[in-house]
Amino acid sequence: MAEGAEAFIVINNVSKKFGGNYVLRDISATIHLGEILGLIGRSGAGKSVLINMLRGTEEYRPDAGSVIYRFNTCNTCGHLDLPFPGRKCGKCGKDMEVQEIDFWALDKDDPLRGAIHRRIAIMLQRTFALFGDMSVIENIFEALGPDMDDHKKIDRSLELLNMVNLQHRVTHIARDLSGGEKQRCVLARQLARDPLLFLADEPTGTLDPQTADMVHETLVKAVRESGMAMVVTSHWPKAINMMADRAIWLESGEMMKIGPPEEVTKEFMVGFEPNIEKEVDVGQPLIRIENAKRYFYSYARGVVKAVDGVTFDVNEKEIIGLVGLSGAGKTTLSRLIAGLNVVSDGKVSVRVGDDWVDMSVPGPEGRGRATQYIGILHQEFTLYPFDTILQNLTVCIGINLPAELAKMKAIQTLLAVGFTRTQVDRILYAYPDTLSVGEKQRVALAQVLIREPRLVILDEPTGTMDP
Repeated sequence: MAEGAEAFIVINNVSKKFGGNYVLRDISATIHLGEILGLIGRSGAGKSVLINMLRGTEEYRPDAGSVIYRFNTCNTCGHLDLPFPGRKCGKCGKDMEVQEIDFWALDKDDPLRGAIHRRIAIMLQRTFALFGDMSVIENIFEALGPDMDDHKKIDRSLELLNMVNLQHRVTHIARDLSGGEKQRCVLARQLARDPLLFLADEPTGTLDPQTADMVHETLVKAVRESGMAMVVTSHWPKAINMMADRAIWLESGEMMKIGPPEEVTKEFMVGFEPNIEKEVDVGQPLIRIENAKRYFYSYARGVVKAVDGVTFDVNEKEIIGLVGLSGAGKTTLSRLIAGLNVVSDGKVSVRVGDDWVDMSVPGPEGRGRATQYIGILHQEFTLYPFDTILQNLTVCIGINLPAELAKMKAIQTLLAVGFTRTQVDRILYAYPDTLSVGEKQRVALAQVLIREPRLVILDEPTGTMDP
C-alpha cells in the first residue's frame, strides 16, 4: 500500500445479530486504496460475516452502522472505477466524479447497488463453484464476460491460469480437478472479473504450503499492479503476515486489536499451547495396500495415473498422514481405502475381525462388510441445510436411539470436536446456515465420529479451523 493512500471503504460502527446473538459488534475500520487488510480470529469470530457484509449480501445487512464506498462514477454509462480524481471513464471516455456511497442506504433495485456488486470479487471458504462439465479454460472464458473478443479471451485466460499455476490443466474438465485445483480455478475466475475490491475468505485453507505461498504471492501481485483493495481472512498467522498491510483480530464479533500484522497475530496466538506427543502401542494391521493403481482416461491427456503403485499398511491405533502437493492423489487414495473407488490394478484390503475384505469387490458380501465400520470426512463435505444440528447428528444419518440418549451422544460428540458447552447450547437447535464454515466442518467431523467407526478417513479436515 502506498503511504498516505486515500480512503476507499469506511466501516462505521457496524453490528449484526443472528438469532439474538451478536456476530459483529461496533466494528469500525478504514480500508485504503491498494491496501490488503487481514482479518484473523478463531472459527466463528465474525470474519466471514464482515466479508459478506462488505460484498453486499442481503442476509448480512448490518443491524446498525454503515459501509461507505468511495468510487469514481460515470453518470453517462454507470461505470465505476477507483476514486482517482480527473480520470476519464474506461468505457465511454466521459468525465467521472468521485462519490461517497452508503451502500446499505441504497434501495434494493437501485442500479448503483448492482454496479458496485459487479466490481467486487469474492472467494468464499471451501468454495468449489465451477461449471463442472466445462473445461478449466472454458470456466475462465465465462468469467471474462461477453464484451471481450475471443482472441483476447484466450490470451487473458491462459495468463490467469499461469498466475495460479493451472496451465497444465487447461483442457481438463473442472469436476475432475482436485479440491486445491478447483480452488485455484475459482481464484482465476474471480481475478478475471477485474475487481476493484477482492474479498478472500480463507483462500488457501485447503492448499498445500507450496501452492498456498504461490496463491498468496499472486493475490499480493494483483493488488499491487491494479491498485484495488483486498480484505483477506485467515486463521493462520503466516498467511496474514505474508499478505496484509494491516490486520484486525476479531473475537466473538468484537475487534480486539488493529495494527501491523506481526503485532496482531502475535497477540492472537497467545495461549495456543503445542500438542504433547504421546507414545502409543499400535495393534495389528487394519489396512493393507498392495501396489495399488488407479488410472483415469482423459480425451486430452490419455491415461492419467492418479495413484500409481502405492504399497503400505496401516495398523490399529495408528494415525498415518498422506502428504503431497495439490493433485498428488491423496483424495483418490482415500477413496480407494473407503471403497468409493476401486483400483485399476493391485489390491486394497481392510480387516474385519480375522477376515481381510477386498475393497474392490462390490456388494454386501464384498466391501459392504467393511464400509459399515468406516467413517469418511470428505474435503467437499455438506450438511443437511433444512435440519437442525441435532438432527444432522442423529436422524439424518440414521442414529436410531431414544431421543434423550441420542441428544446426550450428540452433545458429547460436539464437545469432543472442540465446541464449548455454551457453543453447543447455541448451535444444537440452530440450522447449518447460521454457523461459520469452521463450525460446519466440526459438525461434519462429529457426524463421522458419532457412529464410532473403527477406521476414520479425514480428507483435509482442518483447512477452515483455527490453530
